[in-house]
Amino acid sequence: MNILVVDDEPLQRDLLGGFLRKQGYTVFEAATGAEALAQFMHHPIDLVLLDHRMPDMNGDQVLARIKEHTPLARVIMITAYGAVDTAVRVMQLGADDFLEKPVELELLLARIRAIEERLYIADDVACVEETIDAEALPVRMIAASPAMRQVLSLVLRSAPSPWTALIQGETGTGKELIARLIHLLSPRKEGPFIPLNCAAVPEGLFESELFGHEKGAFTGAANRRRGVFEQAHQGTLLLDEVGELPLAVQAKLLRALQEKTICRVGGEQPIGVDVRILAATNRDLKQMVATDAFREDLFFRLNVLAIDIPPLRRRKEEIPALIRFFLDKYQSRAVFDDQALNQLTKYHFPGNIRELEHILQRTITLARSPSIGLRDLPPEIREYRGIPAEGDLNTRLAEMERQMLVEALDNHNWVQTRAAEALGISERVLRYKMERLDIVRNT
Repeated sequence: MNILVVDDEPLQRDLLGGFLRKQGYTVFEAATGAEALAQFMHHPIDLVLLDHRMPDMNGDQVLARIKEHTPLARVIMITAYGAVDTAVRVMQLGADDFLEKPVELELLLARIRAIEERLYIADDVACVEETIDAEALPVRMIAASPAMRQVLSLVLRSAPSPWTALIQGETGTGKELIARLIHLLSPRKEGPFIPLNCAAVPEGLFESELFGHEKGAFTGAANRRRGVFEQAHQGTLLLDEVGELPLAVQAKLLRALQEKTICRVGGEQPIGVDVRILAATNRDLKQMVATDAFREDLFFRLNVLAIDIPPLRRRKEEIPALIRFFLDKYQSRAVFDDQALNQLTKYHFPGNIRELEHILQRTITLARSPSIGLRDLPPEIREYRGIPAEGDLNTRLAEMERQMLVEALDNHNWVQTRAAEALGISERVLRYKMERLDIVRNT
């Protein structure tokens, strides 16, 4: 990562530059605003550490010029201690963050690494979207939130590997869509993608569904039948709702994964299979392991790569884009006014994206005109007042706390000092809560 340190004090430049070089970063230095702009134009700078007070121009002016040239440039402004008004202004101008002098080096490093991770994720997401467009893949993902951008980054890095992956998320979050995307981005994309919904298989037929059966193996087995392992040979097998597998079948599945061979029901000849396994569940498999409802060894075998899909209530910034996506999908000319959009955004969506899609289907079908207002929304949406109706006490309190923190940050342009003051807590406590609740500014 290339970092430009801009400060008119030589000791400060030496301190910051020396520290960052020891961390493995490439550092450029500038003593004035004009020199900073020249360095920025001539070198591939990823991040600028910009002092606010300089002799020729202030940090606001330099920041504005940098953003004019490269709108996505990453900038951390360094301000005088207690200059909260300055911090608010620079955040409004597009700075990613600000630090007060004297700079705490460990805090600076944490902020830089957070920005560095966001840059990596942005590159991964762009690569996924470019591949989807270039190869006309039949999958579209809305990733406007930091949480979903992280998911797409994990998908891109997981797809080329042969390892099993466990995709976890609530009902309706798009687990099968993520599994299909992993397959389409993998070296197995020309092979079959076979999904098996474990919750829909009668208990007595699990073994036959997975491994197939020979003619006459049991009553009704009139012909030889290939199971999903054979059907997915040289491709990908998705075991959806894997938490529904009976314990006896879990043992046989584990053996098939370990030995890469299966044996049809009623057969004696082992059959080699080349299959990449993806598993999906809306259940807490760790809790099931603790209660002996799921085999621990199978859990570890499936959980080599873990992808957790956040619920829609944790990525509400994607709701407008999802609405546009579904309206285009159904070729609808409907337009939602601001009141309707705001109310949809407040709703907690226990059924996640699937519920949103069904709500839109109902709304555009029953609305008397293409202009959708608050009155056209279903009663459970129209009358929703922002308190989660599902989940235990801890879950509901955590969600309410998260909403309050995000609202305070939004109201103060994500200046943490101001948001913490409004909430009546210290900035340190606010940062701890943001990390615990996975609150990240959408940049």
